[in-house]
Amino acid sequence: MTDTLSGILPVVPTPYQDGGGVDEGAMARLVEYAIRSGVDGLVFPGFASEVEHLTAQERRDLLGTVVHETAGKVPIIAGASAETAEDVIDHGKVASELGVRWLMIQPPKSIGSAAEAVIAFLGQVAATLPDARIILQNAPAPRGSDLSPATILEVARAVPQVAYVKEETLPAGPAISEIMAHKPGTLLGAIGGGGARYVLDEYARGACAAMPAIEISGEHVELDRAWRSGNQAKAREIYVKTLPLLALQAVYRMRLTKHVMIQRGVLENTIVRAPTPELDELATADIDANLLELGIINRQEDLIA
Repeated sequence: MTDTLSGILPVVPTPYQDGGGVDEGAMARLVEYAIRSGVDGLVFPGFASEVEHLTAQERRDLLGTVVHETAGKVPIIAGASAETAEDVIDHGKVASELGVRWLMIQPPKSIGSAAEAVIAFLGQVAATLPDARIILQNAPAPRGSDLSPATILEVARAVPQVAYVKEETLPAGPAISEIMAHKPGTLLGAIGGGGARYVLDEYARGACAAMPAIEISGEHVELDRAWRSGNQAKAREIYVKTLPLLALQAVYRMRLTKHVMIQRGVLENTIVRAPTPELDELATADIDANLLELGIINRQEDLIA
């Protein structure tokens, strides 16, 4: 297993067949596209994978496809969040059977945001899965628990298997600064979320990686490499170009991701299970105009109305 994580770690969406079942062939194409784009790792399942709308068997089968198609080229982070520690452990055991040790876990809102409760929850998981390395996902309310930096630091000190924090509270920047300034040695770093809409601020504050959606992986990799090489001006130029699309992605979520992947020749439909706004003609035209500016669509006649 890779000892550290860094760079662009996109969340792989779940593709569906016209009949509504999951599409493992399309999942393989998504992974191939991401690897070809130069990503540094893959995350599945996450919020952007519609994880709450997948059965346990679908999760298992699709994670198996991701593992098979990745073929060890980059690390895989398995989403293992659930309402009970027992269910998290079950997800972790499935991942372990597939050779995946990185687990991303959001503590359930039902346990509250007190450090003691989170420590007890993650401590139970860590004790049962001693080989797992945990990424603590700190999502904002109302979906997440909005844990404070002080709570996260207390949890990291008490549960050494927590190796990273995916910090997504709003604003995430000050929280990342606080965590990086006081982190224990067992906590290797902070990872940005929020669809990479704030990635440069996160990187400037010491974040080591970002977990955006998958649709512009190549552009995010180019941004990441520019930043790491010291070319902040190029990184910002790429970032500014991506922002209009990412603003739309915040609204249309998986439908936008899947529409872009259609334009890239990877997917064939925008079917989702999660409640997600429909893409009407004007929204699609707006998205495609952004793709044209990003160079993903090269000619006006390529646009899908």
